[in-house]
Amino acid sequence: MSNSEKKSQGFRELDPLLHSALRLAVVSLLAGVRSAEFSFIKEKTGATAGNLSVQLGKLEKAGYVEVSKSFKNNYPCTTVSLTDKGLSAFGQYAENLKTYLTV
Repeated sequence: MSNSEKKSQGFRELDPLLHSALRLAVVSLLAGVRSAEFSFIKEKTGATAGNLSVQLGKLEKAGYVEVSKSFKNNYPCTTVSLTDKGLSAFGQYAENLKTYLTV
């Protein structure tokens, strides 16, 4: 089925940035807590540190998350926070996905 056929049947376009499994997992995790440490996200998603860093960079570039670096007990600590734009994009993605599930 082509994109134009899907749109004519009421299918809504899915945000390609959130259509990646890892990026979707990160945003959905953050939607519940709004902010989390890198190590927590890494543990919950099962991602490698390198892959998670790359995907967080893409989300940050889009304005969906903010990444801040600090020190906690003299150790580097990276914290990721979901922005209002990211929360809105996640909500819209979920709504658009429903059009595919109710066919």
